[in-house]
Amino acid sequence: MISVLVADDHPVVRDGLCTMLELEPDIRVVGRASDGAEAVEQARRTHPDVILLDVQMPVMDGIEALRKIRARDPEARVIVLTTYRNEDYIFPSLKAGALGYLLKDATREELAGAIRAVANGESLLDPQLVSAAAEHMPSITRRERDVLRLMADGKNNAEIAVLLFLSENTVKTHVSNILEKLGCKDRAAAVLLAWRRHII
Repeated sequence: MISVLVADDHPVVRDGLCTMLELEPDIRVVGRASDGAEAVEQARRTHPDVILLDVQMPVMDGIEALRKIRARDPEARVIVLTTYRNEDYIFPSLKAGALGYLLKDATREELAGAIRAVANGESLLDPQLVSAAAEHMPSITRRERDVLRLMADGKNNAEIAVLLFLSENTVKTHVSNILEKLGCKDRAAAVLLAWRRHII
């Protein structure tokens, strides 16, 4: 059985998630939290195999809760489950140690599959954030990899240009090439795919 802690401040969402998960024969909900601080405490008390963590919660937001959970238990396996698909939430979640980033409109099958994958130590990214066409990873040059790493650090084109001693136009070209090669629509999806495929 895979034990799961569900943390979401909306009771209807939280209860709905728990109800869905309890239909799975190999998943057991061992805790429910309504804010980030409660999630940290429940994680300490229940030691779940996987934690589903919302980003926007009262008292303590999900990203800060994730940092505290991982600081206490570096092996904690966390999936950020949210409605937000922009890099303001994606990058900090990954940096804080999330193994997965899943959107709340995921189906029950997708959610259960994500939990099983993360329980096995795999990382995952919601397929909506990555082009389905990018199943075969094209070759990424060393310079493009450097740019990707700095993109993952949240640097903009001007900052990357300074750090890599390049012109801003050259950086823009690298970013365009990266997006095209990875089949991604934006920087966030490109970084996440690169992270998922262990390019960075």
